Amino acid sequence: MPADHRARAVFDALGDATRRTIFERLAVRPSAVGEIAAGLPVSRPAVSQHLRVLREAGLVTENAKGTRRIYRVDPRGIGAARDMLDAWHDAALASFKAFADAETEGDEA
Repeated sequence: MPADHRARAVFDALGDATRRTIFERLAVRPSAVGEIAAGLPVSRPAVSQHLRVLREAGLVTENAKGTRRIYRVDPRGIGAARDMLDAWHDAALASFKAFADAETEGDEA
């Protein structure tokens, strides 16, 4: 998946409050579905569906540990989003610089 598509998938996935909560929990420590679901206002099957979206967006990975699947944050997903944010930030700064330079030139004339 191209980096910009991956970043957009990350932003789309984190646009849901429940998925953000799940992601935040996994950022603290890898967990199984049951541990993630504890205290959430959704069912375990719903948590599994949210994890699928997060996994498809490249935000989490899963590993089998016995009969359980342990989910953890995949830093590559965050890296793709950060790269896109950095590009937007650089473009915004360049645009602001061009505007400020034009204003300065106008004041000198």
